[in-house]
Amino acid sequence: MELKSILEVLLFTSQKPLSPNELRDVLSRAADEEGAEEHVKALKKTPVEEIVGALLGLAQEHEAAARTYRLVCVAGAWQFVTQPEFAPWLRTFLGVKSRPARLSQPALETLAIIAYRQPITRAEIEQIRGVAVDGVMGTLKERHLVVEAGRAEVIGKPMQFATGPAFLEYFGLAGLDALPAADELRRIPVQRPDSLLTVDNHLTTAPAEPTQPELPVEIVDPSVTDGASAAVESAEPAAGTSDAEIESQPDPAPAVEPEPPAAG
Repeated sequence: MELKSILEVLLFTSQKPLSPNELRDVLSRAADEEGAEEHVKALKKTPVEEIVGALLGLAQEHEAAARTYRLVCVAGAWQFVTQPEFAPWLRTFLGVKSRPARLSQPALETLAIIAYRQPITRAEIEQIRGVAVDGVMGTLKERHLVVEAGRAEVIGKPMQFATGPAFLEYFGLAGLDALPAADELRRIPVQRPDSLLTVDNHLTTAPAEPTQPELPVEIVDPSVTDGASAAVESAEPAAGTSDAEIESQPDPAPAVEPEPPAAG
């Protein structure tokens, strides 16, 4: 009996999608049953690659036959699905099923960044989008479109995120290799900071702000006159003064030392 026919009847009868490994397990268990015939035992150690090849051939046959259904692979599992042009009659016959709300534009943009750059941290996502993504990430995680994927090997070890199996099911993709080309998105540079600052109770991470270098402090003798002290204070740059403006200012007048009292 041909392998494609066996796989076809298993998928046609199954109430859920089946992966190649699950199909191989069925073949193995059938061969181990008592009284199994020789042609059944012969399929006990069928390689997964051979099963995948048979499924691909079966899908091409159904596509060429132009039937009302087709065989597709979604998230690594195979199943029969009806052709989309028959949806109006099927909705009437089966009843309209409630579907999750559509993703917003910010959610789709964030999801695209994660899909093409995964694994990626929240700070890196915000670098590319230019806005905070706390609310969007909560929605994507709640719908299992995005899952945690370990911690990045940088200081602070922020959590990384990747797409989950629900992402492939939502978009009807067999795997990440089926994503359309997006070379421009892949080339956007993202710089990981040396250290990360956790913000808002581990909800997001952001690069630590560089500290401003401290200006040298001049120690003034207590006997210096008030005018000299004022001259030293005037050397401090005013708030909001740019680096170029500071450099263009003249050097402050040196402090005037008091003359020693004449000898009596």
